[in-house]
Amino acid sequence: MDTKELLKKVRKIEIKTRRLSDHIFGGEYHSTFKGRGMTFSEVRQYQFGDDVRNIDWNVTARYNEPYVKVFEEERELTMMLMVDVSASELFGTDQQIKKEIITEIGATLAFSATQNNDKIGLILFTDQIELFIPPKKGRSHVLRIIRELIEFKPLSKQTNISDALKFLSNVMKRKAIVFVLSDFIADDYKQTLKIAANKHDITGIRVFDKHEESIPNLGMVQMQDQETGELMLVNTNSKKIRQDYANYYSNKVNFYKDTFAKSGAGAINCRTDESYVKKLLGYFKRR
Repeated sequence: MDTKELLKKVRKIEIKTRRLSDHIFGGEYHSTFKGRGMTFSEVRQYQFGDDVRNIDWNVTARYNEPYVKVFEEERELTMMLMVDVSASELFGTDQQIKKEIITEIGATLAFSATQNNDKIGLILFTDQIELFIPPKKGRSHVLRIIRELIEFKPLSKQTNISDALKFLSNVMKRKAIVFVLSDFIADDYKQTLKIAANKHDITGIRVFDKHEESIPNLGMVQMQDQETGELMLVNTNSKKIRQDYANYYSNKVNFYKDTFAKSGAGAINCRTDESYVKKLLGYFKRR
């Protein structure tokens, strides 16, 4: 992709996702994630209706009348986008492949955070860490993130969500709002998610295509595993083969739902032919 074409794509995504984040997600994002930390600001005299748990007993004893501690919301937050760029994200049978939907969701979230004056960082991963952009503020920084989401060429085709979460825990020392965008066709991340979710506010966004859920009956078909490159002849006439695949797929999905729920992390499921806008808004409102 030449520079002119890339800039055109970045601009197109900026216009679409900026409008969403300005009109829809800005306020929702703020109200969902505000007040994650409270910092001590000052003491003042007790007023009727103040919470007695906030009384500063040292100052009260010194002045012989009640004083309370005043706290302020720690408004500046850090958002980390963790994006799976393995080969399976290139799958798609409708108008858009999974990678394109992931790029739009990532851009929308990044602009929502920017509106809130928060920092945004990016981790692109396969079965290794492909790229790490430390959190920063500002429009030009968000545009760089969008550029990477559009054109980054990973070295590997495979996935390891667990290693990506370990990397997050190592590089992010302070609590962050973390969105993990992937199809979650993996089951290696139970323990690492639990550890990371104890420290960070994590939400998984599973982006998938409806045609991944089952194999249609098409006779003998040559199929390729996008992550391993392996070619195989599959007899899709076989009811057992179709059932085995459906079971395999639903096991991965159930693992994702159960693991995120048990570790206290949020989870969103977004099909490529559905509105991710409704899914995100519904999630923010539920929180």
